[in-house]
Amino acid sequence: MEKSAVLVGVQWGDEGKGKVVDALAEQFDIVARYQGGANAGHTVVVDGRKFILQLIPSGILRPGKVAVIGNGVVLDPEALLDEIKTIENAGVEVGDRLRVSNRSHLILPYHRLQEQAAEAARGAGKIGTTAKGIGPSYEDKSARRGLRCSDLEHPESFRRKCLEALAEKNLYAAAIGGEVIADPELVVEKFWCSARRILPYATDVSSYLNQEMDRGKAVLFEGAQGTLLDLDHGTYPYVTSSSAAAGGACTGTGVGPGRIGSVVGVSKAYTTRVGSGPFPTEVHGDEGGQLRERGNEYGAVTGRPRRCGWFDAPAARYSARVNHLAALVITKLDILDELDEIPVGVEYEIEGRTLHEFPASAETLGAVKVRYEVLPGWRRSTFGLRSHSELPPNARAYLHFISEQAGVEVAMVSTGPGRDQTIWIESSRWVSQFALPK
Repeated sequence: MEKSAVLVGVQWGDEGKGKVVDALAEQFDIVARYQGGANAGHTVVVDGRKFILQLIPSGILRPGKVAVIGNGVVLDPEALLDEIKTIENAGVEVGDRLRVSNRSHLILPYHRLQEQAAEAARGAGKIGTTAKGIGPSYEDKSARRGLRCSDLEHPESFRRKCLEALAEKNLYAAAIGGEVIADPELVVEKFWCSARRILPYATDVSSYLNQEMDRGKAVLFEGAQGTLLDLDHGTYPYVTSSSAAAGGACTGTGVGPGRIGSVVGVSKAYTTRVGSGPFPTEVHGDEGGQLRERGNEYGAVTGRPRRCGWFDAPAARYSARVNHLAALVITKLDILDELDEIPVGVEYEIEGRTLHEFPASAETLGAVKVRYEVLPGWRRSTFGLRSHSELPPNARAYLHFISEQAGVEVAMVSTGPGRDQTIWIESSRWVSQFALPK
């Protein structure tokens, strides 16, 4: 079996994938990001220092590891350059350890303005995007009018294509009452001068990854958002604009599916989501507020408060099927430490009947009633524990229950933000397969 794995979010993102990638990266040679943009903040704590990475895979924080940004990612050059500068100023050498696909599509200044105008025009029906231009960049990619990293190699044609696109965007902005760019030539020149600085990192990522895998190198493929935000399989239209599920690892890097060894899913011990859209197990009032405060559930990039709720087993089962999960990583178990009882959503019902499949319709999902099973809490701190045997019996029982409900073994439990605040489950087949620390 190939020494490769995909790490994917099980929920609506924000599951703690950055910390998990950092913990796993020691066992891999390369970490490759395959979708999303600078709207996903991965927070990693190393020796008490907090890093928030938006584009660069968190494997870059491990000495000697190579970080790859795949063609499935839409790239904001200024955001990438700022991120490189920030982590280098913190003492992390980037150098030739970063590769960027020359097929990655670019986010241009007009994409941000277009997204802001489109969200404002939706009014109460807005999706709740981060307004970083990611959706419009993917739209242009699908419409075959996008600009890619490789276009930066040809200055004159880049300027021409950019000005043509900008003229079209100005017409669109004027039609919906958005901001019009008054001096296109100046905007294009400024963008060009900044964006061309990423060219030294530009690589044929598909060729690079396949050659390295031929040499026996182990690759960890990293998704940015969660499965329930996947463009095809998520809670459409309240989704991101790319393939966040495990299948996106292949199209987003140019590595064939036969080279993927396994898929591991990351899930919080409860559930959160940002922005609009259905959320069956959401908790309102004081209970939801307490989860938010204890879990510090605010966006790493935007600071937006996250909606909070209980663990959603039907959603987890759906993600397990879509991604063919081999194992689960459970994060933020310690946030539940003070609770006397912990509800778990185990089944959806609508109009008196049980739903046996996760609904495709956002309207249906928004109308379901959730049947809960209530488990006893443990009322003891699990923060920072590093051994499964140290967990309180009720905490172990909770992990066993959600594992059974999802139909997937738990391989790892995160008990805090630090890379050493991790429990590897010794009985896990996945842990044994990858010779992970125990």
